[in-house]
Amino acid sequence: MSTIAQDAASGPAAAAKPADFRPPSVALTTLGLALASFMQVLDTTIANVSLPTISGNLGGSANQATWVITSFAVSTAIALPLTGWLARRFGERKLFMWSTLAFVFASFLCGIAHSMGLLVVARALQGFVAGPMYPITQALLLSIYPPARRGQAIALLAMVTVVAPIAGPILGGWITDNYSWEWIFFINIPIGIFASMVVGRQLKGRPERLEKPKMDYIGLATLVLGVGALQILLDLGNDEDWFASTTIVSLSIVSAISLAVFVIWELTDKDPIVNLRLFRHRNFRAGTIAMTVAYGAFFSVGILVPLWLQRNLGYTAIWAGFATAPIGILPVLLTPFVGKYANRFDLRVLASFAFIAMSLTSFTRSHFNLDVDFAHVAWVQLFQGIGVALFFMPVLQILLSDLEPHEIAAGSGLATFVRTLGGSFAASLTTYAWTERGAVHHAHMTERISAQDPATMEKVMQLGGGDLQRGAAVLERMISNQAAQIGFNEIFHLLGIIFLGVILFVWLAKPPFSAKIGGAAGGGH
Repeated sequence: MSTIAQDAASGPAAAAKPADFRPPSVALTTLGLALASFMQVLDTTIANVSLPTISGNLGGSANQATWVITSFAVSTAIALPLTGWLARRFGERKLFMWSTLAFVFASFLCGIAHSMGLLVVARALQGFVAGPMYPITQALLLSIYPPARRGQAIALLAMVTVVAPIAGPILGGWITDNYSWEWIFFINIPIGIFASMVVGRQLKGRPERLEKPKMDYIGLATLVLGVGALQILLDLGNDEDWFASTTIVSLSIVSAISLAVFVIWELTDKDPIVNLRLFRHRNFRAGTIAMTVAYGAFFSVGILVPLWLQRNLGYTAIWAGFATAPIGILPVLLTPFVGKYANRFDLRVLASFAFIAMSLTSFTRSHFNLDVDFAHVAWVQLFQGIGVALFFMPVLQILLSDLEPHEIAAGSGLATFVRTLGGSFAASLTTYAWTERGAVHHAHMTERISAQDPATMEKVMQLGGGDLQRGAAVLERMISNQAAQIGFNEIFHLLGIIFLGVILFVWLAKPPFSAKIGGAAGGGH
């Protein structure tokens, strides 16, 4: 790696390497970085259960309320791949500080919004400034730890990635029920200010590799159009009946053309705004594919189980959250051990074990029925936590392992961007497939029911307590629930197969798997 003196401004500090720098308190710096990352990831889900309350208070419709989620997701997806360019231009420390403070300001605007339109605009701003926060946190964490302890830093971020989305709906529901929905945004203000000030002070004097890259306007424009149209398409597809809607068709055309131009331009431009050439690295390529597919399947579990609990088993949003929350227990408990001892093993073996565990839980859910109790659901979620604890850290370390030191921020942003799109695809496809499979099984189950069959009519009368219309409604509800349950079981059987298939991508990577941060020698493997 060329020295900082060659890449940045001249001066005594410039001659040092980022790997040589240690903050006065590594623990305090880690706390600040972790809190900022937790806050940012938490906000991807914290507003979900509060949407009915928000739309009621602000006088918006249910469809308008969904834009509170969509605007955040679209803006984050656009900003994520820009992380590398922004880090080169402004430096990782400044980018973290200003992104975090801007996130605080956007959260304040969300809390004081007095109309649905203003809230959607504030959420879009919040999502955009949130984009660089996770990958920059990852790059900074890796840089302040010695090689032998970088696995612990990655494991900490992995825990945040898992726990924050689970805690979001529970915390959001509790705050909305006991206080008011505005506080789901106001709680970010003290956390964000604390994190920004602590990290800014602790990393003061940290050498940065600063450049002045030109603005790639064509790349930026095609990125915004392509990713924005794609994210909106995925969010609205189920509601708009997909390609039966002219809106979805139009978005598909805009997205396809824009992304095609974007990829061609970025691969041929001398100074692209998004460095797609990072995929030339074998481990980054294999790890990103494995992360995207596995995260998509994991995200599908996180979407489908709470929906199934509420729609088919009659759980409230809060109790559905309690039933699914055990998935975060083991990652929290095991993170210190995974981070400390994982590098003593082949990371591909750990990742494979994780995917086997997640596959087993998916196959177990494929045998669920409408009589399954709370404890059974919670125990399966708890067991999946073993897989989750061993999933993120090894795969993250694999995909970062063969990047050059100055490519870490860009690689983390690009991998997170692809992973986020994978989650969006998974969410849309999962809910669509569940609806469609339920409709197919409903049709199969009703095709033999006839009003001319005396035995059928007798059963309908029994179900309705002598009232034919009520009995027919009860029968319809029973059939719909059973059809949805069969569709649920089929999807989880497929997810079990997908988790096993991801193992193949993990083994395409080649050791060593020690990230080359700051030009330091690899270690711990």
